[in-house]
Parts: sequence; structure tokens; C-alpha cells
Amino acid sequence: MAEEEGPTVELRQRRKLKSSENKESAKEEKIRDTPMPERAPKHVLFQRFAKIFIGCLAAVTSGMMYALYLSAYHERKFWFSNRQELEREITFQGVYELTHNNKTVSLKTINAVQQMSLYPELIASVLYQATGSNEIIEPVYFYIGIVFGLQGIYVTALFVTSWLMSGTWLAGMLTVAWFIINRVDTTRIEYSIPLRENWALPYFACQIAALTGYLKSNLNTYGERFCYLLMSASTYTFMMMWEYSHYLLFLQAISLFLLDSFSLEQSEKVHEVYKIYIFSLFLGYLLQFENSALLVSPLLSLVVALMLAKCLQLNVKKGTFIAKIMKVINFYLVCTLTVTLNIIMKMFVPHKENGHMLKFLEVKFGLNMTKNFTMNWLLCQESLQAPSQDFFLRLTQSSLLPFYVLVLIICFLSMMQVIFRRINGKSLKETITLEDGRIGGRPEIIYHVIHTILLGSLAMVIEGLKYLWTPYVCMLAAFGVCSPELWMTLFKWLRLRTVHPVLLALILSMAVPTIIGLSLWKEFFPRLMTELMELQEFYDPDTVELMTWIKRQAPVAAVFAGSPQLMGAIKLCTGWMVTSLPLYNDDDLLKRNENIYQIYSKRSAEDIYKILTSYKANYLIVEDAICNEVGTMRGCRVKDLLDIANGHVVCEEGDKLTYSKYGRFCHEVKINYSPYVNYFTRVYWNRSYFVYKINTVISFQS
Repeated sequence: MAEEEGPTVELRQRRKLKSSENKESAKEEKIRDTPMPERAPKHVLFQRFAKIFIGCLAAVTSGMMYALYLSAYHERKFWFSNRQELEREITFQGVYELTHNNKTVSLKTINAVQQMSLYPELIASVLYQATGSNEIIEPVYFYIGIVFGLQGIYVTALFVTSWLMSGTWLAGMLTVAWFIINRVDTTRIEYSIPLRENWALPYFACQIAALTGYLKSNLNTYGERFCYLLMSASTYTFMMMWEYSHYLLFLQAISLFLLDSFSLEQSEKVHEVYKIYIFSLFLGYLLQFENSALLVSPLLSLVVALMLAKCLQLNVKKGTFIAKIMKVINFYLVCTLTVTLNIIMKMFVPHKENGHMLKFLEVKFGLNMTKNFTMNWLLCQESLQAPSQDFFLRLTQSSLLPFYVLVLIICFLSMMQVIFRRINGKSLKETITLEDGRIGGRPEIIYHVIHTILLGSLAMVIEGLKYLWTPYVCMLAAFGVCSPELWMTLFKWLRLRTVHPVLLALILSMAVPTIIGLSLWKEFFPRLMTELMELQEFYDPDTVELMTWIKRQAPVAAVFAGSPQLMGAIKLCTGWMVTSLPLYNDDDLLKRNENIYQIYSKRSAEDIYKILTSYKANYLIVEDAICNEVGTMRGCRVKDLLDIANGHVVCEEGDKLTYSKYGRFCHEVKINYSPYVNYFTRVYWNRSYFVYKINTVISFQS
């Protein structure tokens, strides 16, 4: 048997060697037959280099000019350099205290770095000390310099994204122009510098730019690696800078999932992005003091479901009936797994995810009714209302909205045309040329179309989300009018034959943005220059006097009570301990805020005294603006919301019936009669604020 097996084995080995030799020779012949790509002439290389150099120079210059513009505008608006340190801090309108101990909120030890998302300030303080800037520049200037610099990076990233999509840096210039002209709706940097989104969104813009390049079909290996690394770094940084970042990445993951489902991009690339999400989530979980909100986030559940679904996928020939059925099953499987995994994670992982936000959404969409003060107060906030007509009017006046709608419609219809062909099993060219007129076949374009539709849908419900959507409206509209492919797609549908369509598309892609740019320059450039020339005034002497009095007269161990916004300013400007802070991601602090707001309700002096002493408050500050508030929206004044929550007012056919036997506390305490003087002693007042010392020994004298 051994002798018989020997020749057989040798025969098999010879066959394998012959087959491998045949394969190698076939490969060699294929390589020989394949024509070697000819090197581009020197003048063509020079043109490419000049185009890239000019585009990069324009992108960087745009970012730097925007940062300088913000700095100059902020100086003109607030006279920042001529103000005292106290007044500079007031203009920030936020909490700028890097601390995580029990000296911020009374009777509560908080991790301020985690709870207030102060990672940007922590990094800024390290850079301030490490670079030796403490000997050159004041901390406030260093801080705002970083924020304004990030806004420059934001604009540069939008420039690059539109450039990558259109192939011309003219689109980037138009993007920047629209962004600055519509800055009231594209950014909140003018109103409040330390907002978390001002730190985070520039990194998200960089991630979008890297993802756009990564999804391009004609990208070389080195460019793909660079985009992947940039995308990884910016995704993680974005997640560290903003506590709500994973929700925005969840929308991005949905866009990529739909892109993959329609077979508009290689699944391998999309799944590599999913790996970035998982890595960023777990690294963020570890470095954010084991932030359980990231583990129960919908982003993690969706990505894990997508990974599991990929393992269960069968290799079926594309275009067949079975392949179509598998696509539907896969879609259903991902949706089901995502919901199931999220429920399971919330059952086993202890978390304090923003449950009040889910309740808010229920009330917002009419799924529930409530008299809860916090819910109704959130619903009354302007940023959580539906966009006003002025918003759409401003976008229309700058010509942004009409061109955006035109570009979105063309790209969406072209996308649907490509998807329909793929569903029917028709083969499409891998390389799309200008003559094809099929812009819907480019995966990076379709990703942006899906993403902007998702963001736009949310912005139509909550106005505050327009700051996420409008910058990409600028980018998408600028890309469209500057893209010859978009014009060619339109001409293909119109079956234009009188003029050569390719030539006309090239002409329009340069003429239209030029005309738009000139009209914007003529109308809006003088306005921007006027804003920089005007000396505006930040005038709030009452607040400055209040902060000065606290720093000079109040004991160091004193605890102040009042509205959360004012308490945040007091903590920022004086460092004194407060009873509450303007934070809406903690249920305990939300309850505190509601209790402290009772000073504007119709409750007895004894009730208010018990509430304040339960939080160890020593001083109470009553704001005249809240006590005598005249709200523009009916039923949205703080005192009205408190009366509804406390059952002190019942609205029946327009008539208000009061059931409280006490007057409004903020009014009654000012009159200085018993029993209010027994509990509270006025120690300071001006036109806007009344400060009362909370008596430790109660004297019941009439």
C-alpha cells in the first residue's frame, strides 16, 4: 500500500505545481498585456500642484481670516480689552471653574470635569501652563484664542469638504461666504463662547471632511490611510468634547448603514468606520470616568447590531431575487437587534442617561401631557421650539436656501435612479465620468444627502439643532452649484442637445458661483465691515455691582440661592458656593432648580425658608426680571409655570382661577412685613437684584 501511495502523492504534487505555475504565468501575461499608465506631462503635474496649493492656501486663509474676524467683532461688541476681569467673565455667560470637589454646589460632591464636560478647559489649562503662556497672556485671552482658532478650523474643514465633493476650491470659497453671512444661524459663538458645541463641532467638521475623502472611489492607498487616521482622531476627540456627541454620530452611522444597504459603497470601508465608533466609545468610556451613558448609547447598540448582521450575511449573487429578500431581512434584523441590545444594556448597566430628555420628547410630540415645571420650562425655551419664519427668510435672502433645495432635489433624484437600477440588477460603471451625468452614483455625495436630510428633519422640529444643519447646508449648496457633474445630470434629464452639454456644464459651474459671489459681496460685505467699525457696548452695571458686593461683603463660607443662570455667573465670577447650577443632565440638579425657583411662586415664607435651609443656603437673591417678567409667549413665564405645577392656577375657558392663599413670594418679601421679615433680612439691593440674608434665628415679631 505504501508503494502504491507514493506515486499517487507524487502525481498530485506535480499537478499542484503545474496548476500554480499556470496561474503565475497567466498573471504574468495579464500584467504584460495591461498597459502601463503613462506618466502625466510636466505641465499637467504643475497644474495639479498649483490647483492643490492655491486651494489649500485659500482654505487656511479663510479659516484664519474668520478667526481674526471673530476676535475683532468680539472686541468691538464687548470692549473686551478695556474691561475689568470681573466684567470679562460676565460676558462668557457660563461656568469656567475647573473643579471636582464639594465646594461648588452645597451638600453635593460633584465631578465637575465629567458632569460639566470640562475636558476642553482641562486641556486648555494644561496647554496654558506647558507652553509658558502664563507669563505672556492672560488666561481669559488664551481661552478665547483657542476657541476662535477652533472656529477657524471649523470653516477650513467645511471648505475642504465642499472642495473634495466638487473638485474646485471655488466651492470652498462660496461655502465660507455663506457660512459667515448666515452666522446667526450657523454658530452660537457670538452669544456664548464656552458652549461645548463651540469646542466640539470643529472636530466633527474635520471628521466629516476625512469621511468624505475616505468614501471617494478614486482615492489612492496613501490618501485612504491619511483620511482613516484623521477620521479616527477627530471622532474620538469629538466624543470627548461634547456629552451629546454620540447622538450626532448615531445619525451618521444610520446614514452609512443606508449607504451600505443600497450597495452604494464597499461594505469593507463602511465597517471600518464602525470599528472607529466602537474604539472611540470604549476609550471615551474609560477616560470619562467610566461614563455609562456611552455604553447604553444607541450608537453602540446600532454598531454592534451591524457587526452581528454582517457575520450572518450569506454570499448571494447581487441582483437576484434571493439577494433582494436578504437585503430586506438584513435591514429588519439590524433594526430589531439595535432596539433589543439597547434594552438589554440599559437593564444590566447602571446608568443615568438623560431620562428627562426622553420625557421631554414625549411631551414635545404630543405623546404625553404634564404639569411638571421642568418639562414645561424646557418646552418654553426658544432653542427647543420649531424654527421661526425669520430663519427661512434669512436663508432665502442670502440665496442659500433656494440653491440648497435645488442641489438636494437633483442629488436625491439621481440617487434614487441609481438605487432603482441596482435593485433591478443592472450593472453600473465603476468609474463615473462627467459625460455620464450620474452624480447619484458617487457614495460620498449620497452619504451627505442622507445625512443632511436626517439633520434637516430634526432642525425642522427643534430650532437649536439648526446649528448642526445649517453649516452643511452651506457646504452642500456650494458644492452643487460649483459641480459640473450636477449640471450635467440635470442636462441629461432635460435631454439638452442644442448646446454641447459638457461644455455648458463646465461654464455654468464657474459662472453661477461667480455671479453668486459677486452679489453676496455687493450686498453683505459692507454690512460686515460696518459691524467691525461700530463700537457696541456691553452694559450691565447691576450685575457687576452685585458680584462686587459678594466679593467684598459676603463671608467666604456663604452659600447663595437663586435662579440657576445667576448661580452659574456667581460661581464663575466670585467662586462662592451656590445651591444650584444651569445643568440639565442631572436629575438631582434639575430637582434642585425646580425647588429653588419656588421663590417666584405663591407659597408661604415658611415653605420657602424650609426649602432654602434644606440646601444650607445663607443668602437668597431675587431677580426683578423674573419676578416681574412679561413673557412674549403666553404661559411660558417662570411664575406661570410654577403656578400650573403647584396647582395654584387653573385655566378654564380663558379665565384664571387662583387657589393659593399666599401672595407671590418675590413680591411679598420686598414689603418687609411679618412673617417675611422673621425669616429673611434684606442686606443689599439695586435696580435688578435683591439680596436677603436667611436668618438662622427666627424672630416672630409683628
